[in-house]
Amino acid sequence: MIIKTNFVYLICNKLIIKKENVMSKFRELRMNPPKLTIKEGAREVIFKTIDAMCDNVHYITFKKNEEGDFKMNGNGFSLSNWQMKHEKHEVEWEADENMWGGVIAMINSGVSAVESVISR
Repeated sequence: MIIKTNFVYLICNKLIIKKENVMSKFRELRMNPPKLTIKEGAREVIFKTIDAMCDNVHYITFKKNEEGDFKMNGNGFSLSNWQMKHEKHEVEWEADENMWGGVIAMINSGVSAVESVISR
């Protein structure tokens, strides 16, 4: 693949296909963050994230424990994969305060961007 300005050229068996204005999903999310809403008093919140590398999809889950505090989980992936600029406990404490805008900003501070959220 050869990238030149705003065009992507795919070279396959001497055939050149030109696609204009190709943008990764990650870059779209960084430029135009989606409007997300989370259910009031949610006990579980799941964020769908898109990685900067190859637009891979991963999920971060927040679930309330018996004490009523949110615990963050990478669903089989280490949370360090997101490379957030904040410690795990800082993100969990923000979730405990129902400051979901801050949680999203903390997740987006790394190498992934939040695409969507579901809550119950």
